Amino acid sequence: MTLKPEEQWRPSVTWDSLIAEMDKIVKFPGMPNIWWMPIQTRTEMLATGIRSNLGIKILGPDLAEIERIGLEIEGLLQGIPGTRSAYAERVTGGYYLDFHVNREEAARYGLTVEDVEDVIESAIGGRNITQTVEGRERYPVNVRYLRELRDDPESLRRVLVEARNGAQIPLGQLARITMASGPPAIRDENGSLAGIVFVDVAGRDLGGYVEEVQRLIRERVALPAGYSLAWGGQFQYLERAKARLKVVVPVTIFLIFVLLYLNFKSVTRSLIVLLSVPFGVVGAILFLYLLHYHLSVAVWVGIMVIMALADWFLPFVYNIGFPGFQASVLVWLFFGGLLSLERMRAAQAGA
Repeated sequence: MTLKPEEQWRPSVTWDSLIAEMDKIVKFPGMPNIWWMPIQTRTEMLATGIRSNLGIKILGPDLAEIERIGLEIEGLLQGIPGTRSAYAERVTGGYYLDFHVNREEAARYGLTVEDVEDVIESAIGGRNITQTVEGRERYPVNVRYLRELRDDPESLRRVLVEARNGAQIPLGQLARITMASGPPAIRDENGSLAGIVFVDVAGRDLGGYVEEVQRLIRERVALPAGYSLAWGGQFQYLERAKARLKVVVPVTIFLIFVLLYLNFKSVTRSLIVLLSVPFGVVGAILFLYLLHYHLSVAVWVGIMVIMALADWFLPFVYNIGFPGFQASVLVWLFFGGLLSLERMRAAQAGA
């Protein structure tokens, strides 16, 4: 969907209001709405294999049971605030034609199972028999029956199989054709069959949303033995970032303290300068609260930038020793936090 330039939009229409309006109007059965930029959809699919910002993976041994659990979770998510759309994969909705070769009938005409399956492959599915050369380009030549000779089961039963004596035997005499249902595609993860519930989250932070969903699933969805849930999409990045920050932040603060101590040769002065970090974060936290922004990886990066600026600049301020100048720097750090977070949010929205 290509949007017109914003100058041509109706007055008072914003990006969020436009998405909300389109989400109410555009409804296709079996197809949920996921309002993302095309490049964002591609990068998320390549990175996580999920086309939405949150995916709930259902792992287990039976596809029918996986689909049942997925549909139950899909219905549960519809009433949770922040759910713009939720769709569980239909992992058992495919239809297939099965050819059961009658070995005794094939043997009466001197045919083997391979002979019959070769006709099924070439006449119905198609087979590359050669290739055409056009300069440096190569194109395969595929041969099979015309569509009107293979577009229904009765036509398939009339497909001719040539016996070794030259006789033409209809395929219906050599094989039984039945309709069967099965999975259109099979996902596999960690040695188990998998199905995914695609969830588009909007209007709240992803971490809080997942916590609420996990609580409701524990209370209302009974998972049989041998089945488990895994969480994918952008939530994977959030969990990885939290795990790394638990290690990186303490180590970084300790290293900063060591560098300050080597500079001042005093534990007291080093601790005083290190206390500038909370002042640098105050502006960022207040900014998040006033504008109702949600925590994300980009926001955490902005906060870390402010922490780094505070620890880098405050030693010079401490050495100057002018209280007024020190106060002005704290104010600068406060509004610097606002500016840094605003830029990170703009960058995240543009992605």
